Order: sequence, then structure tokens, then C-alpha cells
Amino acid sequence: MIRWNKPVKFAFLLPAVFWVLAFTVFPLGYSLYLSFHDVERKVVVSGREKVPVLNEAGEPVLKKSGEPRTKTVVHRELQTNFTWNGFASFVRAFGDEEVGAAVKLTAIFVFTAVTAEIVLGFLLAFLFHRYIFGRSVLRTIMILPIFATPIAVGYLFFTVFYEIGGPLEFMGIPWLSDPDWAVVSVIIVDIWQWTPFCFLVFLAALQSIPDDLVECARLDSGSAWDLWRIVVIPMIQPVIIIVLLLRLAEAVKLFDIIATMTKGGPGIATQSYSYLAFTRGFKLNDFGYASAMAYLLLIVVMIVVTLFFRRLRQTYA
Repeated sequence: MIRWNKPVKFAFLLPAVFWVLAFTVFPLGYSLYLSFHDVERKVVVSGREKVPVLNEAGEPVLKKSGEPRTKTVVHRELQTNFTWNGFASFVRAFGDEEVGAAVKLTAIFVFTAVTAEIVLGFLLAFLFHRYIFGRSVLRTIMILPIFATPIAVGYLFFTVFYEIGGPLEFMGIPWLSDPDWAVVSVIIVDIWQWTPFCFLVFLAALQSIPDDLVECARLDSGSAWDLWRIVVIPMIQPVIIIVLLLRLAEAVKLFDIIATMTKGGPGIATQSYSYLAFTRGFKLNDFGYASAMAYLLLIVVMIVVTLFFRRLRQTYA
């Protein structure tokens, strides 16, 4: 039996510790620091210098007088200034109409998409829990969208919904140019990708219920509705709550599909909260405000998850 001493153990742990510190703890701390500051980035001219003009061979180009021809090179550097503003960025977010529109859109998307995914996933799991011809093949096909990256899915459906020459052109629906249909398009894409995840988890939960318990309940009640209401639903309720939490936490961060398929358009019709924070930070260079928006989203998600887990703990305590 091999016994590891403490230095060797720490040596194996160091890569994981470094990863967490570099890519989790430091970004969280730095973004929190930014959220309390106004961040100004500007290009400053640090100096000018005359340098000789060189030809393709690297030799100086001479004037008619024989003197080397020169040019002026301007040296610039990017300066970043931090000005403390306290909670001004957080207060600003509550009065920003564009933030309000993004929150409304995100709420509509989360409620519609997550509800549809839970319901469809459960219905599909119920269907595949019973014997159907080619069940294993169909089940494999069903879960394929899970393995596609959201960026690739966004570009794929941009092609599908393209109104001139796209495969759905015959329908005559302005999928991406009409504000309402653009929102519907985003919801359809998310449902297409994440319903298989709900289906797979619910199917595993249904298959984990003991057959003896189901048979006893069926003999006692004689009603399929009572069987589901009294036995099946209560037994898989923790799984339903976990899936709901995972989808809520992921859906409120809607970004990839928007960034690749609609760019927040037409206008700001599909501009989600996360995409708005991205544009404020990386397009408008308002990093302090974008960081404050990101932390507000984090706080909301943490509150929702905490309430769900508290409810789950009280139910099964």
C-alpha cells in the first residue's frame, strides 16, 4: 500500500487550487471591485519619435539631397482610471429603462422555455418509460442536441430561420426580422436543445422507482391517476426540483443563442439581461456598470436557488 506524505498530496492539489483561484476566485473578486468604480479607459499619447523610412530590403530611403527620409511615429498607451462611486452603478441599474426591458424579456424567456422543457421532457420520459419499438435508437437520437455547443446551435438555427433562401422560407414567417417572432425563435431553439436534458433525467428517475412499489400501488388504487399522484410524482419530486433549479440557473444567463442568432435584435427585442451586460462592458467599455449588473444577476439566482433548496429541505426533513 502506497502512503503519500503531505508535500506530495499538496503537489497534486496545486493545479486544482491554481485553477480555482485563477478562473473563479480572482474574476469574482476583481469584478466586485469594478462594480464599485467608474472605469475609464483612454488612449494617451506618450511621445513622438522620428525614425528613418526603410525600403523592402531594410535600407534607409534617401532624399534627392542624399539625406535619409524620416517619418514621425506616435507612441500611444492605454490608460485605465478607477474612480470610486460606491453603490451608484447598482442604483443606476434599477432606473435604467433598457435594463428593465432586458429583465422583462429574460423573465418571459425563462418562464416560457423552462416550463415547456419540463413539461415536454416529462411527457417524453413517460412515453419512453413504456415499451415502444426501437426505443434505444430513438432515445439515443433524442439526446443528441445536448452535446451541441450553444454557439454552434445559434449559427445552425440562424441558417434555419433565415428568411431568404432558408429551409423555412416557404412558411413566410419573419422569424428574425419581426420582434415578436424573434423572441419565439430564441425560445424554440432553447427548447430544442434542453428538452432532451430534462427528458434524460426524468427517464432515469422513473426507471429508479421500484417495480414492486408500482405494482402494489396499482393493485391498491386501480387508478392510473392515483398511481401517478400518490406514488410516482412524490417519489420523483426532488428530481423535478433539481432539474428546475438547473434550468432556471442556466436560462437566466441566456447569452450564446442571442449573440450568434439575433445579436439582440431586431432593435433590442431579444436583448437579454446577460447580453446587455456584455454589450455595456465589452462594447461600450462601461466595465463598472456591467460588473454591477452581473452581480445583481448573481444575487437573484442565489436567492432563488436558496429558497428552492430550503423548500426541498423542509419537505423531506
